[in-house]
Amino acid sequence: MPPPSSTGPTGSCSPSGNRRHRPPERDRHLPRKGSHVTEPQLDHIVYTVPDLAAAVADFTVRTGVSPVPGGRHPSGTANYLVGFGPTSYLEILGPDPEADATDRPATFGLDTLTEPRLATWAVHTDDIENAVSLAREHGYDPGEIQPLSRRRPDGVLLSWRLTRRTERGADGLVPFLIDWTGAEHPASSRLPQLGLTSLTATHPDPTAVRRYLAAVGVELEVTAGPRAALEALLDTPRGPVTLR
Repeated sequence: MPPPSSTGPTGSCSPSGNRRHRPPERDRHLPRKGSHVTEPQLDHIVYTVPDLAAAVADFTVRTGVSPVPGGRHPSGTANYLVGFGPTSYLEILGPDPEADATDRPATFGLDTLTEPRLATWAVHTDDIENAVSLAREHGYDPGEIQPLSRRRPDGVLLSWRLTRRTERGADGLVPFLIDWTGAEHPASSRLPQLGLTSLTATHPDPTAVRRYLAAVGVELEVTAGPRAALEALLDTPRGPVTLR
């Protein structure tokens, strides 16, 4: 991945294993402009929506790609998925329309969400305890490690572990860590495909965000802006599509 001040696409991460403050050069992803961000360390991007069915229909019209159901979470959310390749994907996440709940789930701010938003992203590691320890040593606390699961439409239960902070790091610009603990990765389940050309961000204090990203062992192009925001540029059958 290019350094934060460059104009190229992003997506590198190397949160596991021994490293210094920055990951070793051989473990870093350095794509060039126009390339697709499908390297192994990027796990998924989370696109939160207030109405799952409406968002999936709109996404299909905009991109020409129909997301497939991922499953339901015990927290009252459900998701649809689109692949970026064999190891990463886009998650469209919203309140579970089949859940018997009076209150909307609070996950990623869904309880107050009024329009779709690119909420955050995840990088995967095979040793989440070590990744958390390294990040804390370098000045950033990814949060506690928690178990999570969802039931796929075919009945299979997927279980994994991830980090959760009380407040999302830099409003979601710093990725959370995920460890699939040997479970089948969602991206390997024959998802419909499109390309991720770039993942970038804006923030009122980009220097601070870059410092947090470095502590986690990843890089992201972050520029100054009035608010914290992620932006993903997708390569679709109907041309470039931007998610914010």
